[in-house]
Amino acid sequence: MTSNNTASPQKDQDARDALTSRRVPTMVLSTASNPLTAPIVRDSSLNSVNRAKARFATEGNAVLTGGAGGLGLAAARALFEHGLTSMCLFDLPSTLTSSSAAISALRSEFPGNSIHEIPVDVTSATAVTDAFSQAISIMGGIDILCCFAGIVGTVRSEDATAEQFRKVIDVNLTGSFLCAQAAARHMIASKKGGSIMLTSSISAHHVNYPQPQAAYNVSKIGVSHLTRNLAAEWATHGIRVNSISPGYMDTVLNAGDNLQELRDMWASRCPFGRMGDAEEITGAVVLLCSKRGGGYITGCDMIIDGGAMTL
Repeated sequence: MTSNNTASPQKDQDARDALTSRRVPTMVLSTASNPLTAPIVRDSSLNSVNRAKARFATEGNAVLTGGAGGLGLAAARALFEHGLTSMCLFDLPSTLTSSSAAISALRSEFPGNSIHEIPVDVTSATAVTDAFSQAISIMGGIDILCCFAGIVGTVRSEDATAEQFRKVIDVNLTGSFLCAQAAARHMIASKKGGSIMLTSSISAHHVNYPQPQAAYNVSKIGVSHLTRNLAAEWATHGIRVNSISPGYMDTVLNAGDNLQELRDMWASRCPFGRMGDAEEITGAVVLLCSKRGGGYITGCDMIIDGGAMTL
């Protein structure tokens, strides 16, 4: 009986030998003559009030992953307030159902705008491709992508299973990449550029205390560096890629009486002495998604943490 592994050493050697003849693709950076990365010409016909409004205007259509969560819905409202006209909220079916009242309230608040719900698992490449195709068909295009989809895994590292570790990485990091890639492919084909904002965390900048969450922290530093890589690669296409790193936010992920001791501890280690409100990320979201206000910002990871990372 012959083992299937008998040929593997030769295959491994052939693969190593092939490295010397491989061709490595190279990035193409933008140039001053590229209209997709040129500064927006100041409209001299506007008065000071309208210029101020235009500075942080958000235009066109957006996709928000994790859009039915607390941060996603706060960002959705802010983007509409600053001029966005159409939006697709991507989330798990269960979250879209549990947030139906909040989504209905958003529709009532902005009756002239289009809000669509698309169930999707961001870890599935096929599901992501299909969801973006559906969003493009509904809205006619995508100008903005904000990725809020994410999960937390708090488990001692010596006890963590491979499946637990992979799941956190898959949702937070791979999911962000798949969605950014799908959006960028459309933006490149449209030749209009766009804005992509990923969600990292202060967990990318330090080790959280006291809860053990190595997989989450690693996934978030991956998101921060993914942001820089994609910003460099896609700038020539007029695509800006940035991330935000929120601190401990007062959302459902950090709610419940069982977490009160931890909440008190997190607040005590923050110069502001409290956790953040979901609304407090929206200024950064609007800035990074606006063509004029955020037009020269790319590869940035903006920390929004009440000063926690100063300590």
